[in-house]
Amino acid sequence: MNQAQTLSAAADITTQAPPAVAKAGKTAEALHELVLGQLDDDQAQEVVSIPLQGKSSIADHMVIASGRSTRQVAAMAQKLAEKIKQEGFGSVRIEGLPTADWVLIDAGDVVVHLFRPEVRSFYNLERMWGFGDSNAATGTA
Repeated sequence: MNQAQTLSAAADITTQAPPAVAKAGKTAEALHELVLGQLDDDQAQEVVSIPLQGKSSIADHMVIASGRSTRQVAAMAQKLAEKIKQEGFGSVRIEGLPTADWVLIDAGDVVVHLFRPEVRSFYNLERMWGFGDSNAATGTA
């Protein structure tokens, strides 16, 4: 998948209705904490969480993280999707898993972007979605 196809796939996923996540009293904040915890367990690098509530209707949180290789990115994406389902938040949509340069996980209230470092620096989503805020939580897992 080339860069134009990847951008097109990412745009397509955000135009679709997100899966329902508020099942059995589960909240967006609980899902966000689950995502951050799982990425920490999987040794994701340069984890950034951007709050979108009130700024965009696509999600309440956007989480961006890097993996050291395509293999790690793919493994993190698969484990995260399984964990979200196990914890009762329902199924997620995953785009970009075959090449694993940029994997998008749409969990409804939380959208996760997992990148290889070179691809992440090329697209620079933090700058695009940061809204000039200093509220984005950053850290290394």
